[in-house]
Amino acid sequence: MKELSLHVMDIVENSLNAGATVVEIKIVEDSKKDLLAIEIRDNGMGMDEETAKKALDPFFTSRTTRKVGLGLPLLAQAAKTAGGDVTVHSRPGEGTVVKAWFKKSHIDLQPLGNMAGTVASLVALHPDVDFIYRHVIDGRLFRFHLREIRKRLQDVPVNNPLVVDWIRKFISDNLKEINGGAEGWG
Repeated sequence: MKELSLHVMDIVENSLNAGATVVEIKIVEDSKKDLLAIEIRDNGMGMDEETAKKALDPFFTSRTTRKVGLGLPLLAQAAKTAGGDVTVHSRPGEGTVVKAWFKKSHIDLQPLGNMAGTVASLVALHPDVDFIYRHVIDGRLFRFHLREIRKRLQDVPVNNPLVVDWIRKFISDNLKEINGGAEGWG
């Protein structure tokens, strides 16, 4: 994958396949610490300790449709290539937390990509899931919680194309604002 946002999309799809109804995506960019961190937390079925350890092995998958599982191993490779790493914490019935971190100034760091488009696409495809997206850039926080948007819309579906376009623009505009007006580096 060429962008970290595509890794995020893939990991979230894994969460949804595991029955998650709440998915939290958190991205922290810290220039002083030279850090980019991604955390994806879900309330899916979770994994036992042995399965969680195997999750980073490309030749292991819990899927029955194919014999390899590349999402987490590709994210781990991207993180290690950029001076970081990935951890997976999970318990049966308690969900899963995937954390990835990268050295922000590393020449091999993949671009973050279009997080506004990623979150809007997830909402369009999975309107019943409660998505929470937090993005922190050097201490400035943007927070998006689909449950709050859903309350304001009342009977309008969150996957209405006009709503999805608004969500994409809302996130994009706020990311630009916490990035000091810049488009971002993704």
